[in-house]
Amino acid sequence: MFDTYRAVLSVPGTLRFSAAAFVGRLPMAMFSLGIVLLVSEARGSYGVAGGVAAVYLIANGIFSIIQGRLLDRLGQSLVLGLLMASSAGGMVLLMTAVQSGWPLAWVYLGAVISGATFPQIGAAVRARWSHVLRDPAKVQTAFALEGALDEGVFVLGPILVTALATAVHPLAGLGSAVVAGLIGTAALAVQRSTEPPPRGATVEHGVRHPMPWSVVAPLVVVCFCLGVMFGSSEVTAVAFAEEQAGVLLALWALGSFSAGIASGAVRWPWGPAIRVPAGCLGLVVVIAPLSLIPSMGVMAGFLLIAGLAVAPTLIATMSLCEQVAPPGRLTEAMSIVHTGLVAGVAPGAAVAGLVIDHQGASAAFLVALAAAALGFAAALRLPAASRALPSRAFVESQTPPTIR
Repeated sequence: MFDTYRAVLSVPGTLRFSAAAFVGRLPMAMFSLGIVLLVSEARGSYGVAGGVAAVYLIANGIFSIIQGRLLDRLGQSLVLGLLMASSAGGMVLLMTAVQSGWPLAWVYLGAVISGATFPQIGAAVRARWSHVLRDPAKVQTAFALEGALDEGVFVLGPILVTALATAVHPLAGLGSAVVAGLIGTAALAVQRSTEPPPRGATVEHGVRHPMPWSVVAPLVVVCFCLGVMFGSSEVTAVAFAEEQAGVLLALWALGSFSAGIASGAVRWPWGPAIRVPAGCLGLVVVIAPLSLIPSMGVMAGFLLIAGLAVAPTLIATMSLCEQVAPPGRLTEAMSIVHTGLVAGVAPGAAVAGLVIDHQGASAAFLVALAAAALGFAAALRLPAASRALPSRAFVESQTPPTIR
């Protein structure tokens, strides 16, 4: 397993840009929680705090697709730095408005600016991997590595922001996230040797390939369903186990992290278009009994097993997106798919909360089950041709290039 990862990290420049991207992604797991901690402390309202955090996340999801297109057309070295500087400025505005007691409109404005311009580091770093590696198996390993690092970000980030905000100062958590984002993004942007070349408004002698929506659209639905599952499971775990909720969610993350690492070391005999529905089906099977489990110990075991299906499904989703994305639109395609994941978290948490209020915690696991089932149905809509062609040849064989 270690030899597999050593092979991709030994490619010149890869360890540097992957490490920089990890630091640059830390605010992704710190900003929303840091906003809740800061605003609730200063304004005395979790409702207002949750609203500001929601505005930040919505703005991030809406503008991520535009960011992806800009990264492809203008290049990472130019766009990443400008985006992170704008995002940091928006967060500074938010913090200043909260601490100075300015009208709430300024707080929301800061959240919109910061969320809309926080750079799509995950898509950018995966685009770099796709650029520097030619072997599809090595790209799969690299994507698995980045998936594991994503899990690490969401384990480390909340701990850091909570500790700093509660033990040091309410501003310390968000302030440290801003610094990490600026340092990590700048370190990634200056690495020009591994940067995918900007494509401009056109590619290949004025020809621009269309987005392969027959594949991308089902992947967006799959990711939306996974987001619903994540959001609903977090709320349901809190209601089911209260003070033990952290243990349940940690086991879920541990299962996902372990399976993600293992997935990158395996040379799969099946392409990602087959592994996506297989992973969704696995989630359906494992999540189905959760609403019937009364025991904390049994629930912990099932969530650990459920986590094993999460990372491989996400890795296969991004791998398939990488394979079919047309030239010059890879970052945009990945941003579109990632937007589906982000968009599902909030409604998943909201629907689970309503079910908990009316039917109890156990019944709320049915929300995650319904999301997994819908994701499986969407995965089955992937074109049969995508299961047979392992490369970009799929999109080129399905739709001729168009002049734009």
